[in-house]
Amino acid sequence: MSAYLLKRLLTIIPTLLGITLISFFIIKLAPGNPVSLKIRAAEGLKTTQLSQEIQSEVMKLYGLAVDLPKGYEDFIADWTVRIHGSDPKEQPKLTRRVLNWVGQNAIQYKIWVFNMARLDFGISFKDHRPVLEKIKDALPITLALNFLEILIVYFISVPLGVFSALHRDSTVDRFTVFILFILYSLPTFWVAYLLIMLLSTPDHYDWFPLAGYISQDAESYPFWSKLGNIAWHLVLPVTCMVYGGLAFLARFSRNTALEVIKADYIRTAKAKGLKRRKVIWRHMFRNQLIPLITLTGTLLPELMGGSIIIEQIFSIPGMGKLAFDSVLARDYPTIMAITTITAVLTLVNLLLIDLIYVWVDPRISFKSLETA
Repeated sequence: MSAYLLKRLLTIIPTLLGITLISFFIIKLAPGNPVSLKIRAAEGLKTTQLSQEIQSEVMKLYGLAVDLPKGYEDFIADWTVRIHGSDPKEQPKLTRRVLNWVGQNAIQYKIWVFNMARLDFGISFKDHRPVLEKIKDALPITLALNFLEILIVYFISVPLGVFSALHRDSTVDRFTVFILFILYSLPTFWVAYLLIMLLSTPDHYDWFPLAGYISQDAESYPFWSKLGNIAWHLVLPVTCMVYGGLAFLARFSRNTALEVIKADYIRTAKAKGLKRRKVIWRHMFRNQLIPLITLTGTLLPELMGGSIIIEQIFSIPGMGKLAFDSVLARDYPTIMAITTITAVLTLVNLLLIDLIYVWVDPRISFKSLETA
């Protein structure tokens, strides 16, 4: 076991570097940069020349423009001349622009990796706050949302799927499958706007808040009153987040249960005269857990990631909204911090799943996992 764990932990490092490297360069491929976006939004800067001068200075201040090594500058000039026949600096050729972009971002990525190794994700380009501070503010809200979603989805969908499988082709089973199919087909954004229109506006039923996760004056409330206020705000967002996952997982649980029911060991257990409850929960459900465990591969990053659509619609300042706003603002430090944390959680989650496999199924061993 220790050898397997050591091997897996060692593979996490190069995998994480590969994920962050690809993410870093993909983010930089997006048109525009935080400096140009701010200059365009500023009032009174109409002169193109002035804007270019300010942009170059601020780019250096943000670390988005660095000096390339002399050897690499000579390499760029040499290959530009070889391909294009000349290397005018005033109007740079395509080769120079591409190689300069690669060199700039390679150096910036190297600096970012060294800072990340010290858990220093830098300062946000958008509001000049420490990135970890912004994540610290948004994370509890997203954890509350996603924890409630996962708790509701798994505690309802898995027993519902097993119940439906045990009553296959009955009226209850057909009705359940039909309802689950309808729920799975409904777009999240449409349901969110429909619930807001029906349950959050004076025109219909003004039962729930329109947006946010807490009332403006609720900070001064007693603990339980404040908790109730937050729960009141989260009813509609959690409802929108739950129904799709519940429908999918219930159908998946039903299908896996139907496959396990046909197995020989289930027929043998029944032939031995074991009680129905013991056959279901000790023999059938334990073997059904293996494909269900596979689905939990995104459980930890899902807790962190948030729902971009729901948080945007309901104006909830969680991780999803933070990521969306950061992409729009080209806030590279915040984007990379969220990407890195999500990647680490995903890799750790996959390792935990392999360990749970061994615990759930005695037929699986660490030796078989190493050879897989």
